[in-house]
Amino acid sequence: MGDKRSQIIKALKESKGAPVSGEELGLSLGVSRTMIWKYIKSLQAAGYEIDSSPKKGYILKAVPQLLYPEEVQMGLKTTLLGKKIHYFEELSSTNNTAKQIALSEEEGTLVIAEIQKGGRGRLGREWVSPLGGIWVSIILKPGVPLRHASRLTLVAGLAVANVMRDLGLDARIKWPNDVRILERKVCGILTEAKAEVDRVDYVILGIGINVNMDLKDIPEPLREGSTTLKVELGKHVGRVAFLQDLLFELEQQYIRFKTQPFSQILNDWMALSDTIGREVKVTTPSRIIEGKAVGVTSDGALVVKKADKTTEEVIAGRCIYARTK
Repeated sequence: MGDKRSQIIKALKESKGAPVSGEELGLSLGVSRTMIWKYIKSLQAAGYEIDSSPKKGYILKAVPQLLYPEEVQMGLKTTLLGKKIHYFEELSSTNNTAKQIALSEEEGTLVIAEIQKGGRGRLGREWVSPLGGIWVSIILKPGVPLRHASRLTLVAGLAVANVMRDLGLDARIKWPNDVRILERKVCGILTEAKAEVDRVDYVILGIGINVNMDLKDIPEPLREGSTTLKVELGKHVGRVAFLQDLLFELEQQYIRFKTQPFSQILNDWMALSDTIGREVKVTTPSRIIEGKAVGVTSDGALVVKKADKTTEEVIAGRCIYARTK
């Protein structure tokens, strides 16, 4: 959607229900009244409820509950994240699309989809992404060594948990990439990097959040271990405002990541982790490590203390909790 349409929406919102004439809009945007009428028609087709009367002008009655770039960028308090947004009603995977454009895009560019048909979790597992969630991929170019790219998963988990906690929810982070409320998954994070030699060209930070779905929208096999913000809060959540808050918090944590010792972020992450102190079973492509999760290394590896009292660091794998803590 174009810049002129954004300006029209902004003008109609700022009038707070008072009519704005086509002539007035045309003068401020430097286009004809006929062009304004065409823009209004396209906004109506996109779901904006705009009343028009020949004598008075245009009145914005309702805004579509979608993550349109105009909506997300209006009032966004970031300086980097979300300055450019690629929006889709439906995609196979926001991460895949982001990877295709990452090299030519500026850092902080977003890919948003209302629905993902082929969403992926870690290790290639399916991630179900119906209407009503937030499915976003963020292109980052941190210029760090490849071994530090996995730290961004922890950075994102911390940002998501903080924003949910601001809503009054006891959000906790499960290593390496899930955010959970009362032991039920509400968010998954998928970080993918491309590097030349040992320097990262880009990192795609994929974040999927169950926002306004009902539990019946989540397929039966996944339902028992999942939840949504709407279910936990008992009310509908404004997705635009939530995404704006998340992008701001993520940007603050990203600035810390780039300017401060990682130990500070790691300490905050550990304080919100529900993995540390638990008996775990971590499955990797080659083997299974069992024991007590006792910490996380500076590169995001889980430290597991095994029955023979030796410790092992696991950089990636599927973590399952034993029943007791």
